Amino acid sequence: MQPLIVGIQFAQVGKIYHFDAASFPEIRVGDHVIVETSRGRQLGEVTQLVQDPPSPPDGTWKPVERLATPRDLVLRRTWQQKELEAMIACRERAAGLKLKGIKVIAAEYSFDGSRLSFIFSSESEEKAELKSLRGDMAKKFSGTQVEMRQIGPRDVSKMLGGMGACGLESRCCSKFLTEFSPISIKMAKEQGISLTPGEITGMCGRLRCCLVYEYEQYVAARKDLPKRGKRVVTPLGEGKVVDSIPMRMTVIVSLPETGNREFPREDIQPWDELEALRRKAEAPCDNCAEK
Repeated sequence: MQPLIVGIQFAQVGKIYHFDAASFPEIRVGDHVIVETSRGRQLGEVTQLVQDPPSPPDGTWKPVERLATPRDLVLRRTWQQKELEAMIACRERAAGLKLKGIKVIAAEYSFDGSRLSFIFSSESEEKAELKSLRGDMAKKFSGTQVEMRQIGPRDVSKMLGGMGACGLESRCCSKFLTEFSPISIKMAKEQGISLTPGEITGMCGRLRCCLVYEYEQYVAARKDLPKRGKRVVTPLGEGKVVDSIPMRMTVIVSLPETGNREFPREDIQPWDELEALRRKAEAPCDNCAEK
């Protein structure tokens, strides 16, 4: 049987996971399905039919168990309504145990209530010791498998939502980002963005996700533009490049007579290349000398 790989999301703006739906050839985008995950059986939504799937991480794709029924959807909604109560109970117990630097962000039930995950963040980079808290929650919510799951600052910001540091009503991570890309300070430098912390730091306290959006375009554009300090020839004479504007494919050139002027890439030529051509043209011809 040929595999039919589908992308499934378990949260509205969450990572997409791939499963084999070969047993359900009628499956369509928008269908809800039941699958077995590392955190138990979950209900997710089919968001894509993968035409050219990557290689499975463990050798084989996990299968879709079945299509969700209306009863499954009602059951999940019932357990979701109990998540706030569970989160408050966990926060109160964490405060009672005086767990410093631990913040309980949310509680998540599996669709059938068989597993309860308490999601938390920690101010310390060391692994948090929450054995007592987990044990107390297991007693309080008996009959449910309880787990404590730690997430990082970016994931916390994604879950809490709210206005972004740029002023948008919804943060990118909560609005459309399904995965976080690696971000470095080099990306800000390449785009000429101020390195002031307030300019490049998001609400999560980490480098803003948007620094990666246009980074590749800036890198590609700069390859076709002369670097700072390069001598060039412009329609107004020779000068030195003092800056570049990659998104406009222009450079700022300092000219002895007129100061700084902006020129499109096609209107300038490297001075050293023109100088080499001039010298070649002025060089004596050996064949001519022999004659």
